[in-house]
Amino acid sequence: MKKPARARRSYLLILLAAVFCTAGLSRLGLGVATVFAADSYPALAPDTLPPATEHIDPNDIYAALQMRKVQLDEQESTLQEHAHALRAAEAELQHKLDQLLAAEAQLAATLRLTESAAENDLKHLTTVFESMKPAQTAELFSQMDTEFAAGFVSRLRPDFAGEVMSALDPLIAYAISAVLAGRHARTPRE
Repeated sequence: MKKPARARRSYLLILLAAVFCTAGLSRLGLGVATVFAADSYPALAPDTLPPATEHIDPNDIYAALQMRKVQLDEQESTLQEHAHALRAAEAELQHKLDQLLAAEAQLAATLRLTESAAENDLKHLTTVFESMKPAQTAELFSQMDTEFAAGFVSRLRPDFAGEVMSALDPLIAYAISAVLAGRHARTPRE
């Protein structure tokens, strides 16, 4: 039975020590808070305030308030200058953005014209090829790069394209067919 009594006493001593430590830390914390408050607000530091028993001169309070007003006016003026600079920068940025959007629209229009002109040229050239005899067109295609010739074969009317392909050398016709078949091989199916 002596062991439980001894254990209770040691728990009681530990509990008492913890209470004293907590009390000491709380008093220390209050002191630190007072020091931080005095550093943050020097005008409110306890050593700068007159004792409560002394008479406070209203002129001193008025002078302190006037000095604080001057400080606040200077800060407000600085903030207004910063706000004005930000508004000017924002306006300049908006102007640049508008110019960029206008240039983008003009570039898109130019690209559409270029694509349209290129498409018209290809249609015209395809019509020229179709007006020739299949053997003549086949002779021209045999001199072209395989992928370039395949592009024109895909644009020809199917019946005329068949006649041209039959007039080509079999190896060239095979290469053109392979290019045409492989064009969409990597296109996703779903």
